[in-house]
Amino acid sequence: MYAAYLALTLFAAALTGSAAVANLIGHSYPKAQADKVRVDHKWILPFGLLLGAGSVGLLAGLAVPALGVLAAAGLVLYFLGALTAHLRVHDHSLAPWSLYFLTCAAALAITVLYR
Repeated sequence: MYAAYLALTLFAAALTGSAAVANLIGHSYPKAQADKVRVDHKWILPFGLLLGAGSVGLLAGLAVPALGVLAAAGLVLYFLGALTAHLRVHDHSLAPWSLYFLTCAAALAITVLYR
């Protein structure tokens, strides 16, 4: 069980961390997504900071379990908000969203089960 917990936590942290970096460096993909869902570009940096905090929180959760649970729950809420933004503009191409959401939801579930 520990191996699955560790692998999934590290994968979720890496995945959300890469998304955070893309937002923070001003990569074109987050800008294109923001345009698609009609979100002002001024929100890209705060979204990147939230993703980065979630990624760091998942890693910190390896030492302090409560932080891992809170970080995973926060990321699940973040991606539910992203789903709302996509559905609001009738964007149904949700494959990338599904990868992020399901990974974070699985990380939350396995963290709660393991701890």
